[in-house]
Amino acid sequence: MFSVVKTSTTQPKGGRDGAAGRGITIKEAKMKVANTHQIVLAGTSLGVRNTFHSIVAILTTLVVVTTVCLRQDGGHLPPKINASGSNSSSSSSSSKCDLFYGKWVFDNESYPLYKEKECTFMSDQLACAKFGRKDLSYQNWRWQPHHCDLTRFNATALLERLRNKRLVFVGDSLIRGQWVSMVCLVDSVLPKTLKSMHSTANGSLNIFKAKEYNASIEHYWSPLLVESNSDDPVNHRVPERTVRVKAIEKHARYWTDADFLVFNTYLWWRRPVMNVLWGSFGDPDGVYKGVEMLRVYEMALRTWSDWLEVHVNRNKTQLFFVSMSPTHERAEEWGAAKGNNCYSETEMIAEEGYWGKGSDPKMMHMVENVLDDLKARGLNVQMLNITQLSEYRKEGHPSIYRKQWDALTQEQIANPNSYADCIHWCLPGVPDVWNELLYAYIFHQ
Repeated sequence: MFSVVKTSTTQPKGGRDGAAGRGITIKEAKMKVANTHQIVLAGTSLGVRNTFHSIVAILTTLVVVTTVCLRQDGGHLPPKINASGSNSSSSSSSSKCDLFYGKWVFDNESYPLYKEKECTFMSDQLACAKFGRKDLSYQNWRWQPHHCDLTRFNATALLERLRNKRLVFVGDSLIRGQWVSMVCLVDSVLPKTLKSMHSTANGSLNIFKAKEYNASIEHYWSPLLVESNSDDPVNHRVPERTVRVKAIEKHARYWTDADFLVFNTYLWWRRPVMNVLWGSFGDPDGVYKGVEMLRVYEMALRTWSDWLEVHVNRNKTQLFFVSMSPTHERAEEWGAAKGNNCYSETEMIAEEGYWGKGSDPKMMHMVENVLDDLKARGLNVQMLNITQLSEYRKEGHPSIYRKQWDALTQEQIANPNSYADCIHWCLPGVPDVWNELLYAYIFHQ
């Protein structure tokens, strides 16, 4: 069974296999190396056998010294990713750390990492407490990998890393929620006069600026990455979704020179067939064709990856792709009554490895294949595999506790399930953990 642990203690500063737990300091380890070296020199007259044992002792001690030094340097192991969406057998080895294989631990001392009311730029779509949610325990869960500790988020350290740089989130409303989370995570350490927010590109690009650091944290609206008829940041709900799978420059020119690029695209592809346009929107000679979604998804990802290969400065830009964010729209999938959804849920799913039908492994594997091909061509895009860990958090969605952009009907009011948002996430909440994972990679990659 999936382990849900409740504790009110703070996260330990070092990894659980850190130097302190091993009972040896770096200084002591170095002294052991020196002593062992002396043993070898003094023992040459004792023959080859003693020399062999001494060499083994030196190598063993060097391994200890190296391990101690590495673990004291930041107190955490570098992250190892398994992007397949399933738990690999290597995850059980204590010598490796898959940051995405672990458990949720209740921690009401260290979490939340910020207060909803105190975030200057909180979104009304994600501010669940503001819109009436009373149970706030969704804010107090910390993600704990099984074989190491997730690096504690340090807003000042991140801003220093972002000095004179751009961190840009590109994609749909889910990655926009991750962007809002990141803004809230750094907001509290900045004086009011030294931060700003503005929009450009007809509202598609929103830019948070930390003036003292000349650092920006941005979100660019591009739900399908390539051009589509859903590209307007406000008026994007259309009955027939159409994509230009070979066209990306219109969007990409806004993120070409970014230092950190974080992409996602999934939610807007959830339909069996997509309209593909060869030509331009409004062109009477354009050719439209309905194509099976997974094939269109691959074509769009290939266009995106080809653009990255040609235009990204490999010596400057770190690239990330956030895997699909799960939805919780069918309560029967976790054993609740059919017809219900995340509405009124206050506890997470306890079944280890739970995977809802709203997450599509075929799409996830498609992303993996594209990223593998890019890597073979010399360009690394790091997958942030947030799917499995987010699958457990059915209680983390806004449900009915968010701003309603359209007036509710009497039928909706009588049946809250009918308008509950089980797609996006409350803040503080799950997207903060996505950013802790991103933070770990930024500092350890």
